[in-house]
Amino acid sequence: MLNKITIRNFKRLKDAAIPLGQAVVFIGPNNSGKTTALQALALWEIGLRAWIAERGGKASPEKRPGVTINRRDLISLPVPAANLLWNDLHVRESRERKTRNIRIDILVEGETKGSEWECGFEFDFTSDEALICRPLRLLGYDEAKVQDAKFREIPEVLEAGSPRLCFLPPMSGLASVEPKIEQGRIDVLLGEGQTAQVLRNLCHMTLTTQPDAWKAICEKMRAFFDLELDEPEYLPQRGEISLSYRERGQRLDISSAGRGAQQTLLLLAYVNANPGSILLLDEPDAHLEILRQRQIYNSLVELASLQGSQIIAASHSEVVLNEAAGRDTVVAFVGRPHELTAGKSSQLVKSLRDIGFDQYYQAEQKGWVLYLEDTTDLPILSVFAEILDHPTKSLLATPFVHYVGTNIPARAREHFFGLREAKPDLVGLALFDRLGPQVLQEHDALRELCWQRREIENYLNTRDILLRFAANYSAGLGPLFEEGARAANVAAMEEEIGKLEQALQSLGRPGPWSPDIKATDDFLDPLFRNFSAKLGVPLCLRKNAYSTLARLVPKEEVDPEVIAKLDAIVEVATKAKPAVNDPAD
Repeated sequence: MLNKITIRNFKRLKDAAIPLGQAVVFIGPNNSGKTTALQALALWEIGLRAWIAERGGKASPEKRPGVTINRRDLISLPVPAANLLWNDLHVRESRERKTRNIRIDILVEGETKGSEWECGFEFDFTSDEALICRPLRLLGYDEAKVQDAKFREIPEVLEAGSPRLCFLPPMSGLASVEPKIEQGRIDVLLGEGQTAQVLRNLCHMTLTTQPDAWKAICEKMRAFFDLELDEPEYLPQRGEISLSYRERGQRLDISSAGRGAQQTLLLLAYVNANPGSILLLDEPDAHLEILRQRQIYNSLVELASLQGSQIIAASHSEVVLNEAAGRDTVVAFVGRPHELTAGKSSQLVKSLRDIGFDQYYQAEQKGWVLYLEDTTDLPILSVFAEILDHPTKSLLATPFVHYVGTNIPARAREHFFGLREAKPDLVGLALFDRLGPQVLQEHDALRELCWQRREIENYLNTRDILLRFAANYSAGLGPLFEEGARAANVAAMEEEIGKLEQALQSLGRPGPWSPDIKATDDFLDPLFRNFSAKLGVPLCLRKNAYSTLARLVPKEEVDPEVIAKLDAIVEVATKAKPAVNDPAD
């Protein structure tokens, strides 16, 4: 089993130490280094096998030790040029008028049959087509010339039998015909991400070598997708492998199955075809809906355990992460890769699991969080920021926003301080509809504000704005060119406003322009229903589109309180300390 990998100067990872375990899940945003870490493990294995094949375990049999690895031998991480393996493509650097190579260093720590070991390799760039591999240097020789350096020995336990790493990308589009392929070609196609070209071959391999495992796969597919797999069949006269299934009484080729079913079959066949391996799975949850993600992850962990395999998976799935957090190793690729399970308090893990890992990652990435009551609030704030050309315009384009769903500040506090268990320097702003005195609290990290009017929609609810909307409304048929049509719309809006004013007055309710009216429920919603009925058109404006009204507010008429709230958002956001994947990571 592999316990840890330390990486320097490889692709997106300049310097990273990543803990591993029996079952590991890497999580993080796109381009954060998850797949890079999997590929680093694959490169380490390529180096180990190349070294043992040519030199055995001896680190210094010659004056200039090293074995050449051809770019085409990098089956699990194919690249058109070898320099693409280096962080920022930097293969050399100049110091004091001297040029030196920048080396990729990969050190793996593991355990085999109760014996702990460390084994590392350095890789030097030689050309676009090749690189040199050597064991890692001993301490104190990092800057020495190759001929003067001393290198580590390869652990004897690895010479006797090195671990087998198997890299599996997500499922790609499945072709209707698949020829029988030899194992070497299967490995090449998998490395190139052409997983769909080998699905039938993997299934046929499992059937012929492990018939009981094939039966277990069929049972899983029946339970997960209610389909009956037929045995894969080799057709020698065509050189092809066929695989069909039965569903609702019909026999169909496997290419007709849904992408989720194909992905699941690929995973099950691949794990069964590689017992006793280190399984590197890139996005195993791809193409799977939530329930299936949980089922497949648990099945893979159980199957790998039974087969003596180790799973290291890169995932975007909150479901997978929540499953893994309870028992497995979870590594967050946000900033420097760091473990989220071992060494953390039980309260931290509980907070992350209960709140949701996606919330934690957003907190890490942004460093600040905005709490709003409803999903309709953010578009209105964004439109006001755009009209004013306010600094919040860019902040509100991609914020970490959490919708409380209620006007109770305690809900926002519970969420915020739960996140701070994981990110202690998180800051936030919570903006509520109008609240009574003594409801809001003062916190150093979480600023709580409320509108002086009943809700945010009150700040775009004026007679002028509503009449402006009516004058420009064209029932989706494009701009109105006839003044008569404009006038008719305005007259209809005036009439419906008047009716609602009288109705509210007769009920003793606040008028439509009062700061005390709930603008959406008590005025705007019925107004647009009545206005649409008057024109004989479908509902022309719903609550989720009231930001349309905000666009009709002239810059000089934006209420000063709106500007103050936007200023407060900027003030909080500038205190944020996001975890950014910078060149040091």
